Amino acid sequence: MSAPTTTAASKRTQLPGFGRPLNYVPQKDDPDYTGPLFPNALSNLNIDGGCIALPLTTLREFTMLRFMNIITDKPDWHVKINDEEISSKWKTEAFASDWDMTNKMVDWCISELRHKATFFAASLASPPPIIVYDGNVIKSDFAVSQELKLELQRAVIAFEERIPERLKDWHPNSEEKVWDLVHPSLFPLVYGRTRVLANGETTSLEDFVHRCGQGEIVPVPDAADTQEFIGKLHLWISDDLKNPFSAKFQWLPSEVDISGDEARITTYINNLHPHEEKPLYDLIAKLITVSIPLWDLTLAPIRNGSFFKHKQRIEFTGVQYDPDPIRGPREEWPQQGPSEDYDDFWQRRKEWFRATRKLVLPEPKDIFEPLQPPPSFSLKEKFGNRGLQVIVKLANIQLTPEKQEYHGGSWHVEGQMNEHIVATSLYYYSCSNITTSTLSFRQQSNPADTDEMVYDQDEHEWLSKIFGCERDGPAIQDVGSVETREGRLLTFPNILQHRVGPFKLDDPTKPGHRKIVALFLVDPNIKIISTANVPCQRQDWWWEVTRSLQAKEQKSSSSLGGPESDGNLAKLPRELQDLILEDVDFPISLHEAKKLRLELMEERKDFVIRHERGFENSRTISLCEH
Repeated sequence: MSAPTTTAASKRTQLPGFGRPLNYVPQKDDPDYTGPLFPNALSNLNIDGGCIALPLTTLREFTMLRFMNIITDKPDWHVKINDEEISSKWKTEAFASDWDMTNKMVDWCISELRHKATFFAASLASPPPIIVYDGNVIKSDFAVSQELKLELQRAVIAFEERIPERLKDWHPNSEEKVWDLVHPSLFPLVYGRTRVLANGETTSLEDFVHRCGQGEIVPVPDAADTQEFIGKLHLWISDDLKNPFSAKFQWLPSEVDISGDEARITTYINNLHPHEEKPLYDLIAKLITVSIPLWDLTLAPIRNGSFFKHKQRIEFTGVQYDPDPIRGPREEWPQQGPSEDYDDFWQRRKEWFRATRKLVLPEPKDIFEPLQPPPSFSLKEKFGNRGLQVIVKLANIQLTPEKQEYHGGSWHVEGQMNEHIVATSLYYYSCSNITTSTLSFRQQSNPADTDEMVYDQDEHEWLSKIFGCERDGPAIQDVGSVETREGRLLTFPNILQHRVGPFKLDDPTKPGHRKIVALFLVDPNIKIISTANVPCQRQDWWWEVTRSLQAKEQKSSSSLGGPESDGNLAKLPRELQDLILEDVDFPISLHEAKKLRLELMEERKDFVIRHERGFENSRTISLCEH
């Protein structure tokens, strides 16, 4: 795995925000350049340039995708899909639903699923992951073995039991429903406060606490560096999208070596002690290992800087009506009354046309054609010697008879541009006594796709019926949702927005929970400040090591007959130790870290609101007048 970027002459660490501008983008003449950054929905350049836009997709195609998602949730679907009796039953169920499904749509879905099932038969190991939605959203109920799931459950329970009740970290404003076991918002990089090893040195899993206090304070970024545009160009960018970088905080990723068969975490996970929680480190490394093939599929369509466009299941080229009275005999049209004002007559006739005609909704072709996949992509092949950076989060949603419902989240994209997150992996390793929960997705679509469509002057009602969009409205489309069941691994790119759905206790008289591990993949084409560069910032971790060293020194001094030290802080009662340490500027106390987390959360809450407006309003569908 490569070390942090340094100059050959000075060996100074050079990373975005430390030695380089915060908004630095690797250039082709850089010695460590590996390729263009992946598209990111947090980037105003990518949004404005259309790099994150997916093809405008018909509502019917989304319905087909949702139908196939439901089928692939069924046990042994890849076997049952080839059973005519069972597949006929599934067809009947589709027609009985309130979905807009036709024979052609269902037949195409069955054919596509049978095509996908051939890959299951060809797989020598576990069944391959499934591309649920274009983008790519990937699901697998087989990537993580049952053994690994049970090991993780046991390890996390042991971790939870070691946390005293008073130290349980309930996520702020969650009504004590969300328990943050490991969260990157606690003890993040704080510009103007955090220390970074400046001379190309890196921490290790052995010395990261001992090096606490070493390094130089990372400077507060210039205001201009929180923008992607330089000079006057940024003036025409929406205020909501103008500052995708934070000048205050950055989540800290860990370094991951992927050069071998198994991933290895080589620097500490922020807020998870590598010595005390080594079993969890080993299990999280295994989760990274099994996430990589899914990330390969997720990132393949955007590997070249924009979305790989393939043919769609339903292609829409123009508006058709059947019946279409405007093309019928004129004598069948409404006639003007003897005393009727012409404008009134014209309006009445126009309304009659609209009421009488029927929009022809598009269908897939009669014969199924497999969609062309993007060129294959492999993180290990391209970045095996460079390594990955991964941000880790472990969180529980805990419900009780007194707090029976989780209300869900808001539409968002992970992180800010400081983190350069390109893909997420979510593993749902334990669900107990809760109703079905889902994760929903939506995409920014390409409004220019309407330019080649044929439609009549001043006619735009078809837009909502075919695509679910409005004229001069946002080019945003709801893609669909995926059930977040126990044992499921999900990956998706940061070009899509996602939202956690609500759920509640299944049996309201008993407690329930949902536990996840979230892995956020930093764009491997750029290195950011990580725990390799930032020694331990936690005062409690530092103090445990300091107290242990003082105790050893005291013991050594006593055994040699030397005098006892009167200045040994470790000899004081714990309450007095905490009071004294509270006045220490660095490392950062848990009390102050929680204050800083509130600042971070408030900043990101405001950012999510602004980004949501920018995401919706930056690209609208404006139909051309013929």
